[in-house]
Amino acid sequence: MSNFRPFAIAGLGAVLVLSPLAVVAQGPFSSDPAQVQAGDYRFDSAHSKITWSINHFGYSTYVGQFSKVEGTVSLDPKKAADARLDVTIDAGSVGTLNPALDTHLKSADFLDTAKFPTATFKATTIKLTGKSTADITGDLTLHGVTRPVTVAATFNQGGVNPVDKTYSLGFAGKAKIKRTDFGITAYAPALGDEVTLELEAELKKVG
Repeated sequence: MSNFRPFAIAGLGAVLVLSPLAVVAQGPFSSDPAQVQAGDYRFDSAHSKITWSINHFGYSTYVGQFSKVEGTVSLDPKKAADARLDVTIDAGSVGTLNPALDTHLKSADFLDTAKFPTATFKATTIKLTGKSTADITGDLTLHGVTRPVTVAATFNQGGVNPVDKTYSLGFAGKAKIKRTDFGITAYAPALGDEVTLELEAELKKVG
């Protein structure tokens, strides 16, 4: 029995080390959009963010994030171009890890979150550009101004999330806008006009 004990302890240790890997390895997952379950989805706001970047007076590329992004998607992989997408961004969730700068970004100089607490994006046209990619054109309303914007979207994968056991989808997207088009003109053009937006979104199937 004493000779068996070290092996038992080693086996228990292996289980503890490998069990998280076993959870991650669960599946199946598919990166094929044709395998996506048709239906209605809601953004998982805990895992959906928009990262923005801008030329900071030529000295650097400054990066920040909108951490609260919500929305709904309705889709059928057999009619992907007919999918519906509505997104709402909490402008007050803008963050740079610099409290003073965050306060300035929320002021009337920039986002003016007291007057315009949210930004929205509503898809109007979806054009498939590849097996897992599409250009999603829609109306972006930011700072009280609405203009068309095209997001280059990529499907990451679909499958049952191993943590909450919910069928989920993952997408990435990228777009560029000119902030002055939306009436955000402070320090332009010395402070960059073009803003790059990068979206990572996880969606949970509803029902």
